[in-house]
Amino acid sequence: MRIAMIGTGYVGLVSGACFADFGHDVTCVDKDADKIAALHRGQIPIYEPGLDELVAANVRAGRLGFTTDLTVPVGEADAVFIAVGTPSRRGDGHADLSYVYAAAREIGAALKGFTVVVTKSTVPVGTGDEVERLIRETNPDADTAVASNPEFLREGAAIRDFKFPDRIVIGTSDERARKVLGEIYRPLSLNQGPLMYTARRTAELIKYAANAFLATKITFINEMADLAEKVGADVQDVARGIGMDNRIGSKFLHAGPGFGGSCFPKDTRAIVQTAHDHDVPLRIIEAVLAVNDNRKRAMSRKVSHALGGNIRGKTVAVLGLTFKPDTDDMRDAPSIPLITGLIDMGAVVRAFDPVGMTQAKTELPDITYCDDAYDCAQGADVLVIVTEWVQFRALDLARLKGAMKQPVIVDLRNVYRPEQMAEYGFNYHSVGRG
Repeated sequence: MRIAMIGTGYVGLVSGACFADFGHDVTCVDKDADKIAALHRGQIPIYEPGLDELVAANVRAGRLGFTTDLTVPVGEADAVFIAVGTPSRRGDGHADLSYVYAAAREIGAALKGFTVVVTKSTVPVGTGDEVERLIRETNPDADTAVASNPEFLREGAAIRDFKFPDRIVIGTSDERARKVLGEIYRPLSLNQGPLMYTARRTAELIKYAANAFLATKITFINEMADLAEKVGADVQDVARGIGMDNRIGSKFLHAGPGFGGSCFPKDTRAIVQTAHDHDVPLRIIEAVLAVNDNRKRAMSRKVSHALGGNIRGKTVAVLGLTFKPDTDDMRDAPSIPLITGLIDMGAVVRAFDPVGMTQAKTELPDITYCDDAYDCAQGADVLVIVTEWVQFRALDLARLKGAMKQPVIVDLRNVYRPEQMAEYGFNYHSVGRG
């Protein structure tokens, strides 16, 4: 099949490379000429394990290409995927759909023959209706069907998620579109891939509902962590105990500093705004947002408490800046409000992240960036583990203690065991362990 992928961000580039790896002919389109030029040179604009090798292999095989002009690839395509950004709109929390609608107009003008236009970007319910209207307004003679095919990719594990999905949701009532998309995804299974066909609006809502529910699980266990600290329980055992119930499941029950990233914060805000527009209160999700925002701000107070309540003039070493491991994504990362709060309280902040420091410098320009974990810990009054990178899971604790001014660690990801830290003489503070 011939595929045009509009957008070479996280979703577009991963999806395009994986489709090409299935054997399809894929052209990725982006208006950013510098990004396209870099891709032609083999430079990947995002950090995702294995993506550089996947892109290079399919470029060499002639199945994957890049361009700034969508006219030819759209005109030749069997399916055109819209994978542009939908950030939160400033001021009201709605998804900003301007890039989606601009892409729809340009696609409409370039269509030739029957083509399935697919929204892969995360979009509110009803966006597919407007995409279809814009295409037909631009090109009344277009022979097209507009479908929804939301992505469910985890940053850091996106390639595996794409190739071994739990489900593939396809929202369309058009039989020709079902056939085309079924053929595109057919290589996932010799028999039958986990395809789920729904109405278009249902598919759009599935994506938001999934992210809102996962965000709720994270926020729930974080609140249980606060209670566990007060009553002398261990939230990790609580999570294990409830997670063994197959009605609940163990995933997304890891207490920490709050959720961040490119999906959960903006998608939970967007579904709340959609509900407001339709006079439907989503009290649980509204509470999830409020609790998560408060939690991220509270982490700097937790660090201050570990030093007796006053960190003015103290040096804080921060390990991990990205919102999760195996990505360079700083969007809504818990490290941002944490470090901002520490600076506001008068602390001096040093930080290290294995891949995220280039991105972090835009968000956090007023801190010192270090070469490794031990350089970061040098002379620190307290060390804070914010992101659970594998590099931080087996630190040389004796060397770490020797580098620090005071042996105080605040572990916001519960990477270490309290008894282990006690053996090395650390004053150790974790999350949800009384």
